[in-house]
Amino acid sequence: MAWRQLSLRTRHPEFAEEILDANGAVSVSVLPTDDAEAILEPGPGQTPMWQEALVQGLFADDADLDPARAALAELLPDGDGVTPDEALVPDADWVRNCLDSMTAMRFGERLWVTPHHRDVPDDDAVVVKLDPGLAFGTGTHPTTDLCLRWLDGAALAGKRVLDYGSGSGILAVAALKLGAREAVAVDNDPQAVRASRENAINNGVADALHCCDIDAFDAGTGFDVVLANILAEPLIALAPTLLSALRPNGDIVLAGLLDRQADRVAAAYPGIDWTREGHEGWTRLAGRSTN
Repeated sequence: MAWRQLSLRTRHPEFAEEILDANGAVSVSVLPTDDAEAILEPGPGQTPMWQEALVQGLFADDADLDPARAALAELLPDGDGVTPDEALVPDADWVRNCLDSMTAMRFGERLWVTPHHRDVPDDDAVVVKLDPGLAFGTGTHPTTDLCLRWLDGAALAGKRVLDYGSGSGILAVAALKLGAREAVAVDNDPQAVRASRENAINNGVADALHCCDIDAFDAGTGFDVVLANILAEPLIALAPTLLSALRPNGDIVLAGLLDRQADRVAAAYPGIDWTREGHEGWTRLAGRSTN
């Protein structure tokens, strides 16, 4: 099987990575260009920062790449001057290649995310074991980083948590490992639902994590914590759903939005007292319901 690859040079690789992920990329690589001059030595799990980077998105051989091209042109800050190149690449063991380069990553004071073949150098760590797969979310992206750091600092003991748009289920699994009583992982991609379930089993929290498709989601008695790491426009459209799922005095955390989109997203959620934190051009909104 061959794969279709979109490649582009950009000064905003973190934006390009998110856009390609959201438009069906199986994997995304961020590499230096041949003439790149490094301006920052990244830490573990951080996106390498160069004056310009080469971003490569890998797609199935029958994928329609027009939506990804259109999204790059519309959403990438330097999209007007970017023309992605397309190529066919032979099949390879992409997961193994990714595993070989992954290391244990720390988020906040206690929380670590690591592939199964890596050890964590902290006997007191709260560890989430997560290997890369087709469902988005391994902790390396700034939006996931922001959410994991919030979870590390939150008081989660005994709480019921919703991870809406769960991808790999990393946020739900991390919440349970950090003391949450129950979590629900919701996604519209059956592959993501399966990935969340498998990651829960691999981390010993399967009994406390319920995974479901969006059509089967029922807020029930509500949630103490609502997490949604998606994109700005879906977050705006989902405001009634996420607010209705939140218990009074509950916490809500929204990510996946660019800094310039934060005001519009916050305005869609009346009754929330927001705080903001940014990382590499992305913003996380965290707030508590006043109702």
